Amino acid sequence: MSVKKAVAVDKTGRANNDLRIGYFVHDVSRLRRTLFDQKMKPLGVTRSQWWVLAQLGRSEKTLGEQGMLQTELANVLDVGKVTVGGLIDRLEAGGFVRRMPCPNDRRAKRVVVTEAGRATLRQMQSVSQELNALILNEIPKESIRTAEEVLAKMKANIMQELHGNHVGEDELIDDDL
Repeated sequence: MSVKKAVAVDKTGRANNDLRIGYFVHDVSRLRRTLFDQKMKPLGVTRSQWWVLAQLGRSEKTLGEQGMLQTELANVLDVGKVTVGGLIDRLEAGGFVRRMPCPNDRRAKRVVVTEAGRATLRQMQSVSQELNALILNEIPKESIRTAEEVLAKMKANIMQELHGNHVGEDELIDDDL
């Protein structure tokens, strides 16, 4: 007599064991951050600090050198205003960023990357490229493209669920960090 194993199925009809991708995405992301932390340690930049610098660097590419409001930065990083304030204090003390008054609101401060911060961002980019080469070693380019497409679609689906609007491709593309 053959015994059939009961398999839980999600609402799309896929078996639950097909959903392990979430665990892989999480683990790969966590492990990559850990590697990146090790490489950033000699620069004297903590994970929280390099994450702030990375976000500011991304905003420079889209908004120019006007920086971000501290409140915008807190929202993007998904941390409180007090937390981001402390991170900015330490980055400012290290010479990586500076606060500037917002021209439209005297109470608000914009955070801009200094030249020393840009030099660190360039080093971070170089480390990121080295890590990507290491992580993607012996993986065919076509497989990498497929993985990027799948992850971009997953991100779009999540953003659609969270925000209920169409997400443009420009919002899906992130830097190498």
